[in-house]
Amino acid sequence: MYRITAVSTGNVCRSPLAEYLIRRALHAAGIDDVDVDSAGTSDGEAGSGADPRAVSLLAAAGLDASGHTARRFAPERFAATDLVLALDIDHYTSLRRLAPTPAEQAKVRMLRSFDPAVAGRGPADQGIYDPWFGDEDDFEACRQMISAALPGLVEHVRAETADARGA
Repeated sequence: MYRITAVSTGNVCRSPLAEYLIRRALHAAGIDDVDVDSAGTSDGEAGSGADPRAVSLLAAAGLDASGHTARRFAPERFAATDLVLALDIDHYTSLRRLAPTPAEQAKVRMLRSFDPAVAGRGPADQGIYDPWFGDEDDFEACRQMISAALPGLVEHVRAETADARGA
């Protein structure tokens, strides 16, 4: 089974949005042999639920994130994860430093590296800003940036899982 982890700061805003939206996009594409979860680079929100604004936005899209529990991304998780998606440059930098080996560093990608509008840019230009201090419009902007990356991510996962099956 292919495994993806979306990572933001506290695992209460951006990464839960990404987790649920990625899971739905993969399922809609008929790719069900993928485990998608999320985590944070900080443990400051560990044990908390997703931000109510994120939960509400996902609920409006028919997705139930009410059971989400924030957690920190531990270095041991690299071994069991195929793709680690950073939501901004700080996460990307932290995760690459945290990776125990060069092969595990290579698993870290910016989520928006799959968005054709910014795919050709470097990681510093592919971030999704933190909506925490904003309002519902900021969460919607975050959702839109995540959604723009989903078709490219789905195709990437399709190719990765086809290679694993020898197709």
